[in-house]
Amino acid sequence: MADNATLSPAAQRDGATRHRLYLVDGSGYIFRAYHALPPLTRKSDGAPVGAVSGFCNMLNKLLEDAAADGRVSHIAVIFDAARATFRNDIYPDYKANRDEPPEDLVPQFAMIREACGAFSLPAIEMEGFEADDLIATFAKRARAEGADVVIVSSDKDLMQLVGDGVWLLDPLKNRELREKEVLEKFGVAPDRVVDVQSLAGDSTDNVPGVPGIGIKTAAQLIGEYGDLDALLERAAEIKQPKRRENLIQFAEQARISRELVRLRDDVPVTERLDDFAIRRVDETKLIGFLDEMEFRTLKARVIKAHGLEAAQPEEVVGRGVVQGDGHGEPLSAQAPAVAKTDYRLVQDMAALQDWIDRATSAGRVAVDTETTDLSPRRARLCGVSLAVEPGEACYIPLGHVSAGDLADDPTPPKQIPEAEALAALKPLLEDPAVLKVGQNIKYDMVMFLKAGIRVAPIDDTMLLSYTADPGHGHGMDELSELHLGHRPIPYAEVCGKGKAQITFDRVALDAACAYAAEDADITLRLHHVLRPMLLRSRRVALYETLDRPLATVIADMEFAGIKVDPAALQRLSADFAERMTALEAEIQELAGERFNVGSPKQLGEILFEKMSLPGGRKGKNGAWGTGADVLERLSAEGHDLPRRVLDWRQLAKLKSTYTDTLQAEINAETGRVHTSFALAATSTGRLSSSEPNLQNIPVRTEEGRKIRAAFVAEPGHKLVSADYSQIELRILADIADIPQLKQAFHDGIDIHALTASEVFGVPIEGMDPMVRRSAKAINFGIIYGISAFGLANNLGIPQGEAKRFIDAYFERYPGVKTYMDAKRREAHEQGFVTTLWGRRCVLPGINSKNPAERAFNERAAINAPIQGTAADIIKRAMVALPPAIAEAGLAARMLLQVHDELLFEVPEGEVDRTKTLVAKVMQGAADLSVPLEVEAGAGDSWGQAH
Repeated sequence: MADNATLSPAAQRDGATRHRLYLVDGSGYIFRAYHALPPLTRKSDGAPVGAVSGFCNMLNKLLEDAAADGRVSHIAVIFDAARATFRNDIYPDYKANRDEPPEDLVPQFAMIREACGAFSLPAIEMEGFEADDLIATFAKRARAEGADVVIVSSDKDLMQLVGDGVWLLDPLKNRELREKEVLEKFGVAPDRVVDVQSLAGDSTDNVPGVPGIGIKTAAQLIGEYGDLDALLERAAEIKQPKRRENLIQFAEQARISRELVRLRDDVPVTERLDDFAIRRVDETKLIGFLDEMEFRTLKARVIKAHGLEAAQPEEVVGRGVVQGDGHGEPLSAQAPAVAKTDYRLVQDMAALQDWIDRATSAGRVAVDTETTDLSPRRARLCGVSLAVEPGEACYIPLGHVSAGDLADDPTPPKQIPEAEALAALKPLLEDPAVLKVGQNIKYDMVMFLKAGIRVAPIDDTMLLSYTADPGHGHGMDELSELHLGHRPIPYAEVCGKGKAQITFDRVALDAACAYAAEDADITLRLHHVLRPMLLRSRRVALYETLDRPLATVIADMEFAGIKVDPAALQRLSADFAERMTALEAEIQELAGERFNVGSPKQLGEILFEKMSLPGGRKGKNGAWGTGADVLERLSAEGHDLPRRVLDWRQLAKLKSTYTDTLQAEINAETGRVHTSFALAATSTGRLSSSEPNLQNIPVRTEEGRKIRAAFVAEPGHKLVSADYSQIELRILADIADIPQLKQAFHDGIDIHALTASEVFGVPIEGMDPMVRRSAKAINFGIIYGISAFGLANNLGIPQGEAKRFIDAYFERYPGVKTYMDAKRREAHEQGFVTTLWGRRCVLPGINSKNPAERAFNERAAINAPIQGTAADIIKRAMVALPPAIAEAGLAARMLLQVHDELLFEVPEGEVDRTKTLVAKVMQGAADLSVPLEVEAGAGDSWGQAH
């Protein structure tokens, strides 16, 4: 091993003599990095670099943590060289069921290895062996020389190496995996993990194991018999007949499996451990690589972390934790990273009033709430944080149950009574002269509405980013790294993960303050950056007239919720279950045997092996494809069983997604369902709904209408539904300037019948419904850039005939073709298209070398301006409706937005006036060259109203 000259500075200061080697599972890092970031992250030249970015960030964090640890002296990154290894000679089907890596990931492999070199880290691989074998070999050599070994991975296969001086480090959870964790995972000590895996097998790697034996049973058997060889020799003693039979029959398979899962620790590597000694990074090489990859945020962080050049203090947010009463000097502080922060706990009314006074004087305050649940209607308030100046923030605990760790300190913490604190905050939060800034402030507004506080006026950093710079994510952590070069404290760091996760009310106050006050501070700092960016982007009007006021409208809608009849849902669930049972019986009778209808594998075997239906194809996993497209094709060819399966799947989906789930989503206090609308989740500006998703309930099926019938009005009220008619076709007629379509909309002519007449040369009077259906498919398909292949599939006609239909359409409506060509060209040139009001719809893969990806983005370029304009129109209506309803003296409440539809709860005596007003406002939401038409209905349920 290297001498002390190669130790980290901290280790030298501490006089450490024992070396610690980090062996990084580079292949595992790659796939974690790839799946952790949004897809299609690319450089300006179109090259995919998402995995490279994630890998570099993980690598840099590891180096930062290693430097802080002070005991790490050596690091190496280990990769798989290729799929084929010596294990394929033992068992040719080893890993045969694994899919090929994603196409956009393949070119990044070389760049990732180059990244290791840029960070002055060795990248090791060897043909014929897996990375795990190299890790085992280097670990064995390091232990022989007296060094500790930390394997940076959570891969279960590497757990067999855990032992004296060797452990795993899960880099995402920052959790060590030692003998105790291995025992929890496998039920045996590390030295018997191989035996357990040999019996249980591994479907991921196609390790066969012994049928019918899982991890738990394998651990029990090894615990009883000692090891695999002893177990197999005494298999005849096993009492359970099936288990005994399998162990005897598949004994050799178990031994083969052992050769597959056991790691080689004798790989003939040429590298010496001294080659892995940590070295100072080559500044020119590292910065050059980061510049080439266009990783600006990471570059700034690397420069500061490695001291490569002077840092810019304003770009870095430090972390400081202050515990006390909010007055005077801090009681304790955590050293800030660069810029000092002053985060204070507020635990008495005098301190709270000081912060309220400061915020009132400043005229602007960042506000954030900490709660116990992601749904504000279910959540309890834990505390409120405020920031008045960059670096100066406080946390006001209100609902914490412990001042420290529950096991050690169960005493209630010192905090202001919630009602008293909220009463003091109410004037500030409602003061029209003080701007309240939040990150996704809609959530906080709903929390405060529960306390009778209407927060206004507001600004939202998430929406500022979404409007000004839509080409990336808009979460606070991502915005902080992008604009401030700072990685905020992760939620998991204070609350844990998985089964060990606690709610925020159980977090110790010092940790809660560090996390919550930082959120408010970061939000305020982002506001300083994003407000000017909005001005430079020339989208101030879009933000001020649409996105910002909409947050208040949506908060009111989420707070209101919609009443749901649980008895109706129970009846539907029972009905769906009964019909599914009947369908299962029919399907199994048609199949001639019983099988699991919900199993794609078993269904594929019935369809294509037993029944020998045509056109079956196996996937890379060896199973027959039984997707909806396959079943629909077989159904169209006259086969009954696939049609019944499609019906069964539809009922199963409706039951699990809606009738069962919605019952659990009914709020116990309100008797209503409170969905959450995401304001910054789609590229076109459309709202999306979740927890539960109410936007995907089928509209045109009988079952979908039955589900909608379970959404009901309160006694003495009706539900009113108002829906734009054919809005996207009207937008197409306007922006593509198609005279025939524009005139038809003005004259109220059936647009699909007109298209059929124009394209197919048939009179409108007495038209065959199938001809109109074809024209309707073309009209709506054109909006989505449909191909001849797609239209042929939709109509069940030959592709040549579909092409003739589309050609005839373009000949009759040349403006549509001109529009489509213009949008494709615009997208290729600038990487985005825009809606009528200037909202950018970014298309990151428009210039991809992958034909399928490029074609997808070209279709999106055609559709996005239409769909995005439709989204903006209904948003304009939503913003205009509450004041219009109030001015008219009506009591209607807007409850839901579903695509082109708005749903209201209206007193029975106001239904007609409300329908008239809503239709008028919605029709006036845009000034197009064609009229907007709104259809409105009313009823006791959503099903009746629509």
